[in-house]
Order: sequence, then C-alpha cells, then structure tokens
Amino acid sequence: MRLALILGEVGTGLRRNMSMVISVVLVTFISLTFVGAAILLQMQIGQMKSYWYDKAQVAVYMCTTTSGGANCTNGEATDDQIAAVDAQLKSPTLSPFIQQYYFETHEQAYEKFKQQFAGNDVAQYVTPDLLNQTFWINMVDPQQSAVLVESLSGLPGVDSVVDQRSYLEQIFSILNAASYTAIGIAVLMLVAAVLLIATTIRLSAFSRRREIGIMRLVGASNRFIQTPFILEGVIAALIGSVLAGAAVWGVVHFFVQGYLQQALPFTAFVTDNDALLFVVPVLIGLSIVLAAFSAKFAITRYLKV
Repeated sequence: MRLALILGEVGTGLRRNMSMVISVVLVTFISLTFVGAAILLQMQIGQMKSYWYDKAQVAVYMCTTTSGGANCTNGEATDDQIAAVDAQLKSPTLSPFIQQYYFETHEQAYEKFKQQFAGNDVAQYVTPDLLNQTFWINMVDPQQSAVLVESLSGLPGVDSVVDQRSYLEQIFSILNAASYTAIGIAVLMLVAAVLLIATTIRLSAFSRRREIGIMRLVGASNRFIQTPFILEGVIAALIGSVLAGAAVWGVVHFFVQGYLQQALPFTAFVTDNDALLFVVPVLIGLSIVLAAFSAKFAITRYLKV
C-alpha cells in the first residue's frame, strides 16, 4: 500500500508537469550524448595510439641531389655512406633497440609514390632520383626512438631521421582538443540539466503543497514525502540517459562500424560492445546520481521553507 501510494504520487507529478519533464528528458539526452561522445573519443584515441604506435617506424632519409641538409653538401648519398648507416643499425649499440628494418631504393620509393598519388598530375613531375632512399626501422620499443635519432642524424649522407610518431601526435592532439571541447559542452549541459531538474521538482512540490500539508498533518515523515519527487527526477533523467545511450550506440553501430571501419580498414575503431558494456552503463548511472542529488537538494530546501 505504501509503495502504491508513492508510485501514485510519482505518476501525478509527472502528469502535472509534463512539459517540464519533457524539457528534463531533452536536456539530459543532449548533455549525456556529449558525455558519451567524449568517452568514446577518448577510447578511440587510446585504441589508435596502441594500434599505430606499435606500427610507427623511424625513417632514415638519405641525401638526394636536391637535399639541402648539413650532411648533404656533397650531393646524393654514396654507397659507402649507405653501408655505414647499415653497419650502425647492425652494431651492438643500436641493434638491441631494433626489431627489424629494410632499405628502400629510389625505384621502390617511386613505385610507392605512384601508388599513393595515382591519378594525380603531380606524379608526372616527379622522378625516382628526387625521392630519398630510406631505411625504414621498426623499434622494439617505439618510446626509445630518440636513440636512433641521436645516433644517426649526424652521419654523412643522412638527410634527416624522422620518428613517424611525431606525425601521429599532431593527429592525436587535434582529436584530444575535440574530446575536451565535447567534455566542456557536456559539463555545461549537465549543469543545465541539474538546475532544470531542481526547478521541476520545486514546481511539482508547489503545485502539490496542499497534499504535502495534509501528509505532514497526518504524521508522514520527510523521507516519505521526498521519495516521490526524487523518483520523478530520476525517471525523467533515466529516460534521457536511455535515449542518449541509444544515440551513442547508433553512432558506433551505423557510422563507426558501418562506414568508417569499411572505409578505413587499416585502423582499429571502438565497437558496439564498447558502447553497450561501458559507455551506456556510465551514462545511465551518471543520470541517476545527478537526478537524485538535484531532486533531493531541491525538495529538502522546499520542505524547510
């Protein structure tokens, strides 16, 4: 009977303040969608780092006839200079850091260039001798690439030594900026949702002030009076969080897995399970905690007035 009475009060409150409830649902939905997107983006960045950092190589570019580096004053790297670099890579000093490496000639670099720029007019103006001969090196630990950079950069015939992770860091910094922007918007929207839930509860309590007065006269406890209002806020926020979870899952399933995974099969992406088993529960739990807190605060203050 007590539970039935509480649920009846909850239903009454939701019906009387339907427009405000819809507002809470929409604001919660939008804010938690941003939260979910930010979480997924951070998960995606982590997956991409673990996937690409292991594949990132150190490139030792040898001098060409057009190179302007300090080590290229004598023009293109000679066979002896190339052999010297190869000997350094096989030396006891550097070999423990190297998993494997291979040498790419002018012709091999040109074939790769033509494949990358197939159909582009720029390929007509490039000849093999303009492309660097290159040592491509896979590290045992990519974090130790600085050892190669310091050891090889000053050798004669070496145009430059480039750690490909530097290119990845630029991409990841952009993704991180987008993630932090989403988090910032999400925080603002969550604050708006909390304030809206508190306002909705106070309006609901004011519209039922006669019933509250009667409950007090018959000896109802504050907890009994507060419970229906807290449940109203939780239910409205819960609906919004479920919609946000569905939206996040839809983005992952139809866009990330359905489109990006097909268009970019050479990288790793977040999966449906990442959304369903981690992100959605976080959104639902966050909505319940925020709604319960804001509703409890609002109704407690109202009852003290």
